[in-house]
Amino acid sequence: MSGSLVVVGTGPGKAELMTPATLAALSRATDLVGYGPYLDRIPARGDQCRHASDNRVELDRARLALSLAAAGRQVAVVSGGDPGVFAMAAAVFEAVETGDPAWRSLDIRVEPGVTAMLAAAAEVGAPLGSDFCAISLSDNLKAWTTVERRLKAAAEADFVIALYNPASKARPHQLGQAFELLRKLKAAETPVLFVRAAGTAEAEVVTTTLGAADPSRADMRTLVIVGASTTRQVGRWIYTPRSERGAPS
Repeated sequence: MSGSLVVVGTGPGKAELMTPATLAALSRATDLVGYGPYLDRIPARGDQCRHASDNRVELDRARLALSLAAAGRQVAVVSGGDPGVFAMAAAVFEAVETGDPAWRSLDIRVEPGVTAMLAAAAEVGAPLGSDFCAISLSDNLKAWTTVERRLKAAAEADFVIALYNPASKARPHQLGQAFELLRKLKAAETPVLFVRAAGTAEAEVVTTTLGAADPSRADMRTLVIVGASTTRQVGRWIYTPRSERGAPS
């Protein structure tokens, strides 16, 4: 049997948010490759091999998966959320581009999943109801000056901004720096949402404003949403109208 590779996302946490297509791909796999905590979400099966690794070795993980597929294995590369959003699908294709030319003829597929910003938005209403963008605050793979340039452009264009990877032990100050930059470009009353563990039973939501936002509230399980000028609150819900005509005068 020829090998194959499918990149899947387990969703934000709840088992019911893992898609049927992902479950089917996992059931067919002979090998599961991924970051350890994401593999832990999948029940162990005696006839499958698991290849767990640390979070900072994405290209090595991708190369291992491709090598296994080239050897005839049915490989599932496991991400959290959606595999194409700040996750393993891009690493797999980067490894294909720079690796063994034979990998380009492999059967490679990507199954979509529920990414963190969609789960976070659903916890609070519809903050992504109009134009939005997603920016990772991690500078592990890009310069912080690049992050700042993108934040400035998003703020000036009045996008709702979903901030991935807002804080870690190695990067405790970057969310604060991001807020300081955004405060120069957006109104202090702009809604800001801290959504921790979105899409799980432990989900927590803090609603505040850009002027009052405390960056220490965030960790790596938190997604931060910074509203647009039209984003507003109705009761406990936050939403952004689809049309500028729906915004308050």
